[in-house]
Amino acid sequence: MIVITGAAGFIGSCLVSKLNEERFFDLILVDDFANTEKNKNFEEKQSTTKIDRKEFPEWLRKNEKFTQFIFHIGARTDTTEFDQSIFDELNLNYSKQIWKLCVEFGLPLIYASSAATYGTGELGYDDSHDLVEKLQPLNPYGESKNEFDKWALKQKRKPYFWTGLKFFNVYGPNEYHKDRMASVIFHAFNQIKQTGKMKLFRSHNANFEDGKQLRDFIYVKDVVDVCYWLMHHRKDSGIYNLGTGKARTFIDLANAVFSALGKEPNIEFIDTPEDIREKYQYFTEAKMDKLQSIGYDKEFTELEDGVEGYVENYLTEKEYY
Repeated sequence: MIVITGAAGFIGSCLVSKLNEERFFDLILVDDFANTEKNKNFEEKQSTTKIDRKEFPEWLRKNEKFTQFIFHIGARTDTTEFDQSIFDELNLNYSKQIWKLCVEFGLPLIYASSAATYGTGELGYDDSHDLVEKLQPLNPYGESKNEFDKWALKQKRKPYFWTGLKFFNVYGPNEYHKDRMASVIFHAFNQIKQTGKMKLFRSHNANFEDGKQLRDFIYVKDVVDVCYWLMHHRKDSGIYNLGTGKARTFIDLANAVFSALGKEPNIEFIDTPEDIREKYQYFTEAKMDKLQSIGYDKEFTELEDGVEGYVENYLTEKEYY
């Protein structure tokens, strides 16, 4: 059995689809299944059973002999939430519990970290373990992810294989439930369909022109390809970046969505909301040498190709992967 926590969520449900495509059907889906909109992400997928997030540790104690691998993708990912206690419970302490169980039962573990750990990027985007203690995330979400990374690296007892993946700006199918936290591509598609134009944040940084803020956008199918590859690799434990290694502008992104919809670009700039203006990242770009050095050599999807596939195959008819 393969366990996927966060199985009803965006990346978790796409990972379930990837595993189904590769003929893995003995899957244990772990999540809080109270959100009916979110649950649509896995309705057509094959699995063995669903386990409530709170009941999973006890379930694992009873079923560890039948468990082969754990993907811990579930987390509270709202970067606008500032109640630290929520992140302590769901991201930090719950992850520690899963880690300890993996150590106890000799189970391999891949868990979701985040590029939010890098803060403004003043120290760069190098996934060296030496940098983790020095990072200064901008919000409680990023702090919770970095605190777990720091804790994991300090542990004397580790799973025989473990990997923490720092996801950069992931986009793609199955994010319909994410509201404000959905990708810019998702919001662009809906804005353009409704108004014929796209609103982008104006730059409040003299070093960047409006719309020229840069992000490392990665298609979710590339993310789950890496997860699947690591499941078989099972060596070279550690923390790794997971982006494309190539930053692109928001104008590039907007133009790609207009193109996918067969429309001429019509971009309008608005002020960045004051509640996030001081914590806004103007540049992110994953340093990908480390993952490549252990043998991952598959090319990542170009932004234009990923956006076209997302719009045409999923967003247009609200399809799921």
